[in-house]
Formats: sequence, C-alpha cells, structure tokens
Amino acid sequence: MTGIAIIGAARTPIGRVRGGLSEIRSDHLGAVVLNAVTDRAGVDPAEVEDVVMGCVTAVGEQSGNIGRTSLLSAGWPESIPGTTVDRRCGSSEAAIHMGVGEIASGAFDIVAAGGAENMSRVKMGGNKEIYGEQFGWALQERFPQISQGEAAERIADKWGFGRDQLDDYASESHRRAAAATDAGYFDREIAPVPVMQWRQHDAVGTIESLSHDETIRRDTSREKLSGLKPAFRPDGKVTAGNSSQISDGAAAVLLMAEENARARGLKVRARVRAVTTVGSDPTLMLLGPIAATAKVLSKAGLTLDDIDLFEVNEAFAPVPLVWMQETGVSFDKLNVNGGAIALGHPLGASGARIMTSLLHEMERRGVRYGLQAICCAGGLGTATILERVD
Repeated sequence: MTGIAIIGAARTPIGRVRGGLSEIRSDHLGAVVLNAVTDRAGVDPAEVEDVVMGCVTAVGEQSGNIGRTSLLSAGWPESIPGTTVDRRCGSSEAAIHMGVGEIASGAFDIVAAGGAENMSRVKMGGNKEIYGEQFGWALQERFPQISQGEAAERIADKWGFGRDQLDDYASESHRRAAAATDAGYFDREIAPVPVMQWRQHDAVGTIESLSHDETIRRDTSREKLSGLKPAFRPDGKVTAGNSSQISDGAAAVLLMAEENARARGLKVRARVRAVTTVGSDPTLMLLGPIAATAKVLSKAGLTLDDIDLFEVNEAFAPVPLVWMQETGVSFDKLNVNGGAIALGHPLGASGARIMTSLLHEMERRGVRYGLQAICCAGGLGTATILERVD
C-alpha cells in the first residue's frame, strides 16, 4: 500500500444550507473539483482512466451516477468511465479507497476520486420520503434502527458526556475553523466556485463566486449554544449546535502509482499508507472510528504515537469525544482546524474534504503521518493513513 500517491487534492468552499452553493447541482460541484485537481497537479484530464465519486442521497438530480455525470459536466472525454459509491458518511473516503485498489491492482494508472453532495437541493433522507422505510423486518429484529441523533444521545449517556462538554467541544470547533480561515490555512485547498457560471439557468441569486466556507459561526460560545433546544429528545443533550451542519460541497483527490508519478516528474504530495473499513454496532452506529483507527494502524504497522495529526468526522460532538476517550489521543492533535460542526458535513463529500484538509495541514506543519476516520450510518467506520512525502 506504500506505492499509491496523492498528486492533487482540492475542495469547494462549504456552502451553508440554502446558501451560496444551493443553486448548483452536485455533479456541477463535482466538475469544479475534478478540473481543479487535474489543473493543479499538471495532469491532462484525458489521462485520467476512472472517476470514482461518493454520494449518499442518490435520488433526483443526484441519482444519475454522479461520478460519470461530474466528469462529463467538467468537459472531460466521454471515453473516461465513472462510478458512484455509497458507504454513507464515509462514501468519498471509500471512493478514494476504491481508486487506491484500482491502481494497486494494475487496472488503472490515474484515478480521480472524491464526492459531492448538495443537501440544499437533495434533502437528506429524501429516498425514504419517496420510497418508504429503508430497513426490512429481518434487519430490524436483529438491530433496532434509531436516528443517528438518538445514537449520539445514547453514546453521551453511556460515556457520561454532559451538555456543557458537548457545547464546549462545538464552540472550540468553530473557534479553530475561524482561526484557520483568518490565517489563510484553507486558501490552498479551496477551489473557488464560479457560481454564476454553474448555477441553474433559472436561478435568481446574485453571488458571482464563492471562495470561503459559509458555515463558520465566529460568535459561537457555550453560553449561546446552551440556549438551543435538544434536537432528538425533549430532555436531550444533542442539539443543532453541537451536531454537524447540513451543507453543500464537493472534494476530490488525484491518485497515481508513485513510481509512475516520479517518472513523469509530477509532485508526489503523500502516499496512502493504509486504508480500512470496519463494521460496528448497527444501532449505536457511530462508534466505527474507534475500531477503524486500531485496524488501520495495524495494517500500516504504526502506533497512535507515530501519528502527527488526526481527523475524526464531527457528525455529533459525542463522536470525537468518545474516540478521544477510548484512544487516549490529545485534543491538541485532533481536528486542529475545526471539523464538521463548524465546516459542515456535505455527506458524500466529507471523506475527501477531510483528506484534502488533512493533507494540506500536514504539508503546512511539515509532519509525516496523518490519520482520518469517519463514522457511518448503519454501523460502519472508514479510516485512512497518509504519509507525507518531501
């Protein structure tokens, strides 16, 4: 697994729900990042041999195989195939894993992988509204299906996290994201979106382009968050303020065999040291990152002490909190520039967004190893270890 290189990574700014990107289809957002990664890596799109994209709510305008529709929307040759992956919140990380496997097997030389989701345009859970109950009785007799928010509540109860602890974590996510934005840390990774060019023809918005994340709340504090009502239980702890934000965005990385990239004089930015996906309790469903972290470290032959930076998706504040409690990793190393509570969680894009941000922060700090992990609905955990290359 040490021979697969990342030679490009980019993401759109994250748009708040019904915000600056709400007029742009997901496959058009995908087109923006596909063109950005190839342009920045110095690779002709015609040389890309496959496009793998993640998308969670594949209904309506997101149902047409977003991997293929994104590359065609980007103006890439029709000879390039595309496919779409659904591993819930880990979909675009799984798309990257698939691209790594395609190259490792020798099937392809260059693969673009990532994801896109516009939650303003395609409502989360929209497939259930159209087609009814997603889960059959055989599954539900074994594992009762609850909302992810209720799962977060049960984790908070089991591990003893109080409301103040959840709100403090959320406030710190926004503080870190605002500080990173002000310091310009996100500038290199963001591909500005020319909204007027890509929006729907009948749209009436006035935004010309978007180049910054819209989701960060600079004035957030525990005191302000404490005034929000619980979202999933009348007497609960989990609120909209300490949960990830519904949002819009896309992200992608460009993968290539390391020796081939070097032979062509392309910059190798990182190698994919190890990847994994695990199953976890389908009812609590948000604990997958704990087991995924242990497994991916074992695959890489590394320990927690070897890892310089960690990213664990902030689906709900209890998720990174329980991960830290179980692993013993310091908050100083985790989500150092904020996470999904502040930056948003465009479902199918989050894995690639996190990887893009992790890679750029590894480069900025000059560190060697980074690890990311994501909890996924249904009881899954994805994880990846990157090794920065000088």
